Parts: sequence; C-alpha cells; structure tokens
Amino acid sequence: MTDSLTTELLNFIRRLTTAAATASLYQLQHKQVEHLCQLANEHLNQIFSERAEFTLMLIEDRLIFDEQPLEDDFSVTKLSKFMHQQGIAHLTIKQGINNIELLQLIKLLSKKVADGLKIEATEHLRVGQVQIQNSEDGLPEELLQEGPTLEEISAEEIDRFHEIYESVQAGQQVNVRGLNEIVGNFVQAFSDQSSSLLTLAPLRNLDEYTYTHSTNVCILNIAQAKMLGIDGQLLYEIGIAAMLHDIGKLFVPEEILKKDGALDDREWALIQQHPQMGAEYLVNTPGIPRLAVVTAYEHHLRYNNSGYPKVAKNWPQHLCSQMTTISDFFDALRTHRSYRAGMDFDKIASIMLEESGTTLHPQLTRNFLNSIRQLDQQQTA
Repeated sequence: MTDSLTTELLNFIRRLTTAAATASLYQLQHKQVEHLCQLANEHLNQIFSERAEFTLMLIEDRLIFDEQPLEDDFSVTKLSKFMHQQGIAHLTIKQGINNIELLQLIKLLSKKVADGLKIEATEHLRVGQVQIQNSEDGLPEELLQEGPTLEEISAEEIDRFHEIYESVQAGQQVNVRGLNEIVGNFVQAFSDQSSSLLTLAPLRNLDEYTYTHSTNVCILNIAQAKMLGIDGQLLYEIGIAAMLHDIGKLFVPEEILKKDGALDDREWALIQQHPQMGAEYLVNTPGIPRLAVVTAYEHHLRYNNSGYPKVAKNWPQHLCSQMTTISDFFDALRTHRSYRAGMDFDKIASIMLEESGTTLHPQLTRNFLNSIRQLDQQQTA
C-alpha cells in the first residue's frame, strides 16, 4: 500500500465518519452531510486511480485493509465503532460509486443503535452485515454445557449426522435436535480453546472417511466466524447453515451424483437445482434457522453472482453464504478422493487466490488462507 493511497484512504474515512456523525445529530439531508459526501467521493476517485475496488474488514475491532490493520486514529476508531454498532463485517466499495450510494452508507452508519436497517447492494457498494449477539440468552441448553474437544468427538456422533441425512432421504423431517448436539459440540470446542487455530489442528489428519464433507465445512465456517469476532446465537446458526448447505443434493438422483464420466446437459441442469431444492426443503422444516435456508440457496452463487441459481447481478449475498463457499472450496481440494489425492496447502492457496474476486470473496479468502498458513507453520515448527 503506497503512502498516497494510505493518505487518501484515511481522508476518505475521516470525511465518511464526520458525515455519519453529522447525520446522526441533524439529518441526512443536512448541507454539511452533502458537502462531506462530495469530499469523500473526491478521495475515492484518488483511490480508484490505483485500484478498481477495495474492501475494509472489521476483525476483532480492528479495521483491516490489504490484509493489514490500519493504524488507529480518531477517524479509524470511529468507523470501527460505527461498523461494530451496526453489525457490519465488511465494506466493499467499487469504482463508479455515486453520491446516492454513498449517502445510503452514511445513513446506515449514522444510526445510533442497530435497528434492523438493511442496505441493499448496489452496483458499486457491498455491505456485509451481521447481527452479533454477545449474550448467550436463547441458545440451546446443550451449547452452554462443557463439551468435548474436536479430537474427542467420536465417530458415533458423526454417524448421527449420517442418520439425519438418511431420514431426509426417507422422506422424514430433519432431526433438529441431533444437529443442535453436533454443532453445539463444535461451538463448545472452539469456545474452550484459547485459539481457533489450535481447534482446527485435527483437520490436518482427517479425511472423508472420518468426517463428512458437511462436517468439515461446519468446522471451517465456525473457525472463520470466530476469526471475525462472531459469537453467540449467530455463531451457532452459521454452524447449522454449514451442516445443511448441501442438503438439496439428497433430492438429486444418486446415479448422477456418483457418475464417473462427464454429465450431460440434463444431468447438469438437475445438479444446478440442488440449492433451490435444499432451500425449499429447509424453509418448510420447523426449527431450522432462516440463515440455513439462505445459505443453502446461495452457496453456489459465486462472489460475482455468476454461479447458480441465476440471480440479479446486484443480488446481496449473506456473509455466511460467502464463508460457506470458501470452506466448501477449500475442503473439496484438501480431501482425498478416489480419483485424486488431496492437494497440499500451497497448491490450494494458489487456486483459491486465482478464484478470488470471481468465485470467492477476496478479503475473506486472504484472511482464511493466512489463518490456515499460520496453523501449518505452528504445526511444523
């Protein structure tokens, strides 16, 4: 990051936070807000002379840009506070953003308390919003009890997950309590460890014969969420969403899923229906978090919304869906298959970085890979 880019970014943040503070005291239409919005856009234009877009991420109350925390000053601290207050995990701003779009962001930041206000994604602005609950009120009782470490979670519990899927295939409703117990153990294991990275360590020695793909994705999702500072009920729902993200495949003929050769157009069309079929099944299942429905539907959309099912170009994906896509992608490459060996981390990282910005969320991907690389270094030291 060049000195000039840093200066323009900090100036943009200063104008943005001042505008939000002014709007909270007066109103969005105040002349000073409009003036500050115009100045903020001028700083953005200078930033866009060096890059077409950028992302600011909030991780444990630190504002991250280009994988590095910004040095705290009054404006940076204020923006971190605004983002935390409104449950915003990341902001992505693209070249071409106009004053109307910027005013939408100022309106969101200026709210004194999180009140359910949502900002629709536009062509040049994406806001990843989460609602973090710090209280454990409302969590299932099993989450509040001391649970085993990941190493101690037995094959018997994983068999329970297979039983849940088998019941769905038999036309029965998903066993929500069984899912609560499995995800509850994972969440508790992460909560009991001082480092999320240490909790991930058992994944290094597991393959698909020990853990199912959905279980791996669940663990990786919880790890990502913990790295972003997410806790409470939302963390639990992110785990449930990961466990159920591929449930729509149970409604695709098994001979298509296990076909050795290339799929024909009809078969591929059936595969592409599984996100919608999974979401339709889950939305009619009592006790399933709404986030699981959204994630089942969105996990193949790709970061640029060019995947499936087909959606509008500016469709606002949920942060959990983007995290699940990353976990899904990583585990698919890491796991040993009958037709190929699992790839090593450097190869996986190279492929994921190539897909960053198209299939995968760029900043989330870099943060995820840096964390896994840190784990590799800890384990080999």
